[in-house]
Amino acid sequence: MSISTILLIILILLFLGALPTWPHSRSWGYRPGGAIGIMLLVLIVLLLTGRAG
Repeated sequence: MSISTILLIILILLFLGALPTWPHSRSWGYRPGGAIGIMLLVLIVLLLTGRAG
């Protein structure tokens, strides 16, 4: 497994944990999920263009 695949898995798990549907993150709003989602999108684009890993 390359480092980019590991980063992708970690970001997906962080994104799911930051969604406001979970009781621990209900008061956070959508900001953490949006920031992690943007990082996830950038990593996916880098993977598809072949520039990461």
